[in-house]
Amino acid sequence: MRLQSCYNFHDFRRLAKQRLPGPIFDYIDGGADDETTLRRNTAAFEDCDLVPNVLAGVGQIDMSVTVMGQKLAMPVYCSPTALQRLFHHSGERAVAAAAEKFGTMFGVSSLGTVSLEEVRKHRIPQVYQFYFHKDRGLNRAMMERAKAAGVEVMMLTVDSVTGGNRERDLRTGFSIPFRLTPGGMMQFAIKPRWAIDYLAHERFSLPQLDGHIDLGGGALSISRYFTEILDPSLDWKDVEEMVRFWNGQFCLKGIMSVADARKAVDIGCTGIVLSNHGGRQLDGSRSPFDQLSEIVDAVGDKIDVIIDSGVQRGTHVLKALSLGAKAVGLGRYYLFPLAAAGQAGVERALGLMRTEIERGMRLMGCRSVAELSRGNVRFR
Repeated sequence: MRLQSCYNFHDFRRLAKQRLPGPIFDYIDGGADDETTLRRNTAAFEDCDLVPNVLAGVGQIDMSVTVMGQKLAMPVYCSPTALQRLFHHSGERAVAAAAEKFGTMFGVSSLGTVSLEEVRKHRIPQVYQFYFHKDRGLNRAMMERAKAAGVEVMMLTVDSVTGGNRERDLRTGFSIPFRLTPGGMMQFAIKPRWAIDYLAHERFSLPQLDGHIDLGGGALSISRYFTEILDPSLDWKDVEEMVRFWNGQFCLKGIMSVADARKAVDIGCTGIVLSNHGGRQLDGSRSPFDQLSEIVDAVGDKIDVIIDSGVQRGTHVLKALSLGAKAVGLGRYYLFPLAAAGQAGVERALGLMRTEIERGMRLMGCRSVAELSRGNVRFR
C-alpha cells in the first residue's frame, strides 16, 4: 500500500499498521478498558444526519474560523499529542510544517518530542498542551518558558489526573524508554525499517521535561507518568491561579459537563475542548459530540467551545460546526498519516480533510461556516 492510495482515515490507519512495530501502533490506536468510548466517539456522528439546502449559489466557499483569538484557514487544527517522534522520526516538525501549509493551528504537548522553541519558526498559532505536575515549581517554569516562546494558547488537560487503563500497552510492555515484553520485542524485530529510522536520527527525548524528569534511570511507562508525576489534587482554585498567571488565551481540554463548562467561564477561561482523550481515559464516558449541543446551549455565547475525539470525516466536522462548535481538533486523523509517511502523510490527510469540508459545504448549500446551523442537522 502506498501513500497515494490513501483516501481516508482507514487507509492511513492500514498503512501505519504496515509500517509501525505493533506496540507503537497499539499505543496510537488503543483506548481504555473495553474501548467502548473509543468506538462511540466516531459512532456518535452516525446518529446525526445532514439536511442540505440547494440552489444557494455556492461558487465561493469560506471555511475560515476564528477561535480563541486565532484566525484559521480551515475549521480543524492538529491537536497536541505526545511522543510523536516515536511514530515518525520527524515528529512535531512534520506536523507543524504541514499545519503551516494549510493555515491552521498546531499543538505541542508537555510530552512532546520537539521543543516549543524549535517549532515556533512555523508562523502559525501554537497551542501548548499542559499537564499539571505535583512539582508546582515545574509547572510555573514550564508556563514561563511557553510565554517566552510566544505560545498563543495555553491548553490545560484536565481529564488525566490519573492514567487510563490501556490494556494494549500493558500486554506489549510499552514504555519510554523501551522496556518491552518478549512479544513486543518480536514486533520491533519484524519492522526493521522503523528501527533503522529511529536509530539513525537524534536521540529520543522529551524537551519540555528535560532537566525535570529523568528518563535514563529506568522505564517510565505512560501510566506511571500519569499516576506518579501528575497531581491528582488539581482543583478549580489551582486552575484559576494558572489563568491569572498566563493572562492570555487559556483553554481547558477534557470538559464534558455543563457544570464544568460554566466553572471554566467563571474563572476566566477563553475556550474549552469537549474531549474524552480519544477514549483513552474513562471508558464508558459520553462522546464529546453527544454532549456538544447541551454545552453550547449553556455557555456557547460566553466561551469558545471546541470538540475533539473520533473525528474522521469532513462531514463529522460539518455536524459539529452546525451544533455550535467553533473548531474541531484532529488527533489520530493526522497521527496515522504521520507514522505512515511523515510530513507528506500529514499534508495529504489535511488536504483530503479540506477537500471534504469544502465539498460538503457546497452540497449543504453553505458558503461560509457562519451559515451552518442546527437547521442543517437532524438526529435519528
